[in-house]
Order: sequence, then C-alpha cells, then structure tokens
Amino acid sequence: MQKSDLRIVFMGTPEFAVETLRALIDNQYNVVAVVTQPDKPVGRHGSVLQPSAVKQYALEHGLPVLQPEKMKDPAFVEALRSYDANLQVVVAFRMLPEVVWAMPRYGTFNVHAALLPQYRGAAPINWAVINGETRTGVTTFFLDHDIDTGRIIMQLPFDIPDTADAEYVYDGLMHLGARICLDTLERILQSDGQPESIAQDDFIAEKQLRAAPKIFKETCQIDWGQTAKQVYDFVRGLSPYPGAWTTVKTNDGKEAELKIFRTTKTAMPSSAAPGQLIAEKKRLYIACGDELLQIDELQMAGKKRMDAQAFLNGTIRSLAL
Repeated sequence: MQKSDLRIVFMGTPEFAVETLRALIDNQYNVVAVVTQPDKPVGRHGSVLQPSAVKQYALEHGLPVLQPEKMKDPAFVEALRSYDANLQVVVAFRMLPEVVWAMPRYGTFNVHAALLPQYRGAAPINWAVINGETRTGVTTFFLDHDIDTGRIIMQLPFDIPDTADAEYVYDGLMHLGARICLDTLERILQSDGQPESIAQDDFIAEKQLRAAPKIFKETCQIDWGQTAKQVYDFVRGLSPYPGAWTTVKTNDGKEAELKIFRTTKTAMPSSAAPGQLIAEKKRLYIACGDELLQIDELQMAGKKRMDAQAFLNGTIRSLAL
C-alpha cells in the first residue's frame, strides 16, 4: 500500500492534538477532513465564539472542518461518510459511537497519552504525575465499544523526572504522540491496512490498574494529612493547570483560596498541624502529615501568581498563621 492510498479523517480539539495533525500534513498524508468540537463561547457574556486549536490549524491549511454537537447526528454521520475516508486518527477528542469509529475500512486508531492499559480515562498525564510515576508514554490502539480498551498497535515510553510537572509531561507526550502516529501509519501501510495488534488483556499483569478520570475543581483540593511526597506529587501533577488549591484564613476570619504551583521537598520533620503555614528565615513552609513542604510559587484568589518571597513580603501579613 502507498501513502496516497490512505484517506484520513483527523479528530481532535486541543493544542495537544495539533502537533499530530501538523505531522500528518508535513509528511504529506492525505487528510481529507478534520472533526473537532464546536466553537466555545468566551468572554464576560459568552458573546464571542472561540474555535479550537485544531480548527484554527485546519482552516489555516485549507482543510474541511466538521463540528458536530452530537456524534450520532444523522446529518453529521452522512457528511463524514461523504469524505470516503478509509482511516480515522483520533487525538484528545471525545468518545465516538460505533457508527463513527467503525466507518472506515481500516478502522479508527487513537493516540493516548499513557501506557495502556494503565491510566485509561480523560486525564492520564495529570494522574501519572500525581501518583508519582517515573515513566509514562503514548499508545496507539484501535477504538472499540469501551473507552481506551481497544487492541494496542504501538507504545513508546517517556521518563518523568522527579522535578517535572504536568506541563513538562504534556509537552513531551505531545511531540511523542506525533511520532507514534507516524510510526503507526507506517505499520498500517506496510501491512496493507492490517497491522499487528495486541489485546489489552495481554498487557495486564497482577498489579492493579490505575485510572485517569476527568479532573474537577474538588479533585484539586490538597489533603495536607498526606505525606509531603504525596502532596509534592499532587501539586506538580496539577501544575500549571488547573492548579492544586487549599484555603487559608485571613485575619478578619474569612477563608481565601490559595493555589500552589511549585514546591520543594525538605525532609524536615513536622510537629505542626497539617496545613499550618510556617514562615521561617525568608522561606514559606506548610506542614504535611509527616514533614514540612517548602512552598515556592503560589497565587492568592484575585491576585497574580508569585514566588514565595513576594508572598512573604506582602500577603502573609494579612493571614492568620
């Protein structure tokens, strides 16, 4: 099979997916259409519609764009079918119904930002860092009826340094995802559309699988009763977005939200109550369940993000320690 034999529909929405779409275009793959989320209302009154990063890139390169509200909408399904694609590539999109993923002759494969079957779900990058993993990666797999459970085509690993935050891993996997997509397409070409794939059950060892569910605001609240290492991983797993948070009391007795973006482990045992702020020698610490954790970068609600020194020079005076 030749590269020209593939007619590809690409599906994705955020910046993470743009890197893979760019790789397809730069490598002269025939992307016949792009499917992405509808434009999102933004601004104070929601009066401005913001196109997705994928849509912006697609329009810049003259690619047809479909933006269905519902993936089972007959009009969308008919429009998708009209492009006569024989392969679909999905990166950071949404769950697809069978009428969509089963449409192409060669199937639909997804680029997932984890080493499946670990971290199935919407937020694999965040949860891998939160759980203190030292390695993650990317996986390509064929879509089937259940989320992130299809037959695996390829995997590529990615090391997570102990100092890395979610942004670092996001950037690394974004580029690695583009690479594995191209490698997977090569396998599809070399196998006449029938690349070898392995059932995920063959990858499951005795160890427990970890999931990667969607992250909500309440998910991001810090539990100071955990160990300093657990809190350290939690903070970097949510940095810079959506940001781990806690609450502090101001001198007038009101509670204020405090986001924490960067910390440093200290190995300093703590006898203070978990969650207590401690200012000492121009440094800011918070007590965890076992040790003190140094706070390096943070943001009070309604204020700019700042380093701990700036916080100590100003805001700390208004807080009850």
